[in-house]
Amino acid sequence: MTATDAPPPPRGPLPKGGVVGAGDSIYRFFQHVGRVTILTRRTFVTLFRTRLDWRAFVDQLDALGVKSLGIGAATAIFVGIVMAIQFAFSLERFGAKDTVGRIVGLSEARELAPALTSLVVGSRIAAAMAAELGSMSVTQQVDAIRALGADPIRKLVVPRVLAGIIVIPLIACIALVLGVLSAMLICNISFGIEMPFFLSTAIDAVTMKDFMAGMGKTPFFGFLTTILACYLGLETRGGTEGVGRSTASAVVVVSISILIADAVLTQLFLSL
Repeated sequence: MTATDAPPPPRGPLPKGGVVGAGDSIYRFFQHVGRVTILTRRTFVTLFRTRLDWRAFVDQLDALGVKSLGIGAATAIFVGIVMAIQFAFSLERFGAKDTVGRIVGLSEARELAPALTSLVVGSRIAAAMAAELGSMSVTQQVDAIRALGADPIRKLVVPRVLAGIIVIPLIACIALVLGVLSAMLICNISFGIEMPFFLSTAIDAVTMKDFMAGMGKTPFFGFLTTILACYLGLETRGGTEGVGRSTASAVVVVSISILIADAVLTQLFLSL
């Protein structure tokens, strides 16, 4: 065999940039989507086929709901104040100051209370949940649950998902009330709008369809928040550094997922 017939030297690994890097990212994305889908299926099968761990469920209601109420309330109050000031200041120049209550009521009911509250509270819940489950994963506590013959899905995932589906709609309803009341108060103090008039116009402007178009999205936000946080927490590897990565990823992934779901569900509900 001559030198010209010699086989070419072996190639090194392909670079991780360009098309190869994009293809690898797309592959890993769909891999995660598939795993989340499997976890979702297992969660609902476990929920309907086994008895709920009521103690864990009540603990999660406290952890997700009571401990998130403060940040949800603060967000609603200050968003309501800022929105009312902006609308009242702008509409006053056109002599339409009396319509502020209607605009605030519709904005809060359709979008701000359900979506913004879910985004803020969901980020807090996702970070705490991913950190907790991630710590359990890297310290082999999840493996210990399996070794004892218990199902981690029933013990860890189902109570959190069910609590999230219940808690986030409740906090969003509280945020709606607080947002409208704070807007009413600031409009009375700064722009002289009578509080009974503001409140009556805000309530009259919101129909049941408007209310359901906003609040009907919140159970989906609660589900997305908890199932994604549980998945990222249970998939944590690499010790304390892995826990940090999972926590940061949970906040980013949950926030983006809520925004995407909000766009899709808003179009769906308003077209019904």
